[in-house]
Amino acid sequence: MIIIIKKGMIKYREFTLDNGLKVFVHEDHHIASAVVNIMYDVGSRDEDPNKTGFAHLFEHLMFSGSVNIPSYDAPLQKVGGTNNAFTSPDITNYYITLPSQNLETAFWLESDRMLSLSFDSNALEVQRKVVIEEYKQRYINQPYGDTWHHLRKLAYKDHSYQWPTIGKQISHIEDATMDDVKAFFHKYYVPSNAVMVVAGNVKLEEVKQLAKKWFEPIPSGEKPIRNIPVERIQTAPRKLIIEEKVPIDMLYKVWHMEGRNKPGYYSTDLLSDLLGRGKSSVLHQKLVKEEQVFSGLSAYITGSFDPGLLCMTGKLSDGVTLEEADNKLGTLLKEFCATPISEEDLEKVKNQAEFSMTYGKTEILPRAMSIAYGAILGNPNLINEEEEKLRSVSALEIGNKAKQVLKDDNCSTLFYKAK
Repeated sequence: MIIIIKKGMIKYREFTLDNGLKVFVHEDHHIASAVVNIMYDVGSRDEDPNKTGFAHLFEHLMFSGSVNIPSYDAPLQKVGGTNNAFTSPDITNYYITLPSQNLETAFWLESDRMLSLSFDSNALEVQRKVVIEEYKQRYINQPYGDTWHHLRKLAYKDHSYQWPTIGKQISHIEDATMDDVKAFFHKYYVPSNAVMVVAGNVKLEEVKQLAKKWFEPIPSGEKPIRNIPVERIQTAPRKLIIEEKVPIDMLYKVWHMEGRNKPGYYSTDLLSDLLGRGKSSVLHQKLVKEEQVFSGLSAYITGSFDPGLLCMTGKLSDGVTLEEADNKLGTLLKEFCATPISEEDLEKVKNQAEFSMTYGKTEILPRAMSIAYGAILGNPNLINEEEEKLRSVSALEIGNKAKQVLKDDNCSTLFYKAK
């Protein structure tokens, strides 16, 4: 069943347990299911440069059983529930969807693994092998799989965004000890470093009772203090050429941009849409359709909490060299920066963005995640404010942002050549 959500109508209530766990409740009695979403304020940016990939490893370890529950999936499947998780450079998110009458099962499962993992050596070895295999399949043995290893290292010289979520290298996971694992868990997987959103066919008082019963006895821990190096301002173009056995040449370019909470974030977001979102975008119309320099070309942003990247990815057409493609793209970007943005083009991308946001609110799980995401950023009501933030961006602001961001000195370029 699709629920039509009107702008600004995602309602929630919140409370905080004595141990610091923030809980948000979004009631929607039009559906029969419930979601329990727990987001931890930890990602790969929080890792030791010599021990990377731990946030992602924990995404796997958290399903390996806890002190009182040796099998996480079995009891959840018995009550008709499903679960999953994901890790990013900024957060780690776990979620359960199940029939609302079985809500307490989710509280029981999530609270026990927040209380303590089993720290079983066999479980660590099993998940270590899983992560290493994933690393090999997705990042080593897959064409272009190591692209972001190269790009992040090229673009970032100080900040811990310089490695991808999977980690810098396999050896960091191979060498992870049980003491390393325990230290990471006790530092980051604590109530004071987490946000829980309970959404769907639930009631506030019921959630309060369950939260106090299952989560409040867990020791709060201490909210970790971040000391991530600030990325220095890039002052010259950077370029890297890689040659591998891949099907065709690919061009990758990234420019530094604002972090998620900065005022200029939304103008850069819309700038990327104008340039490379869909077949009506500037890049596609000029360099794919008209001049046929690329067979595919897109622009997007990383959406990072700390200063992130505006990215462009181009798949070259037959007979076009990387140097030619890069020059053509550079010329087009200079023309774009010198030309005023039309209100018609801006309205089109705003409508596209607004549709995506509205569509994302039709299902209960994305709503729960959005509330949690905003809460970690410091504003749980972001889910209701983002459309207006985008709508308020002017064509002049985007034009100025293009001149500021799309400078050669702010750009890192990767030529990925086919041998």
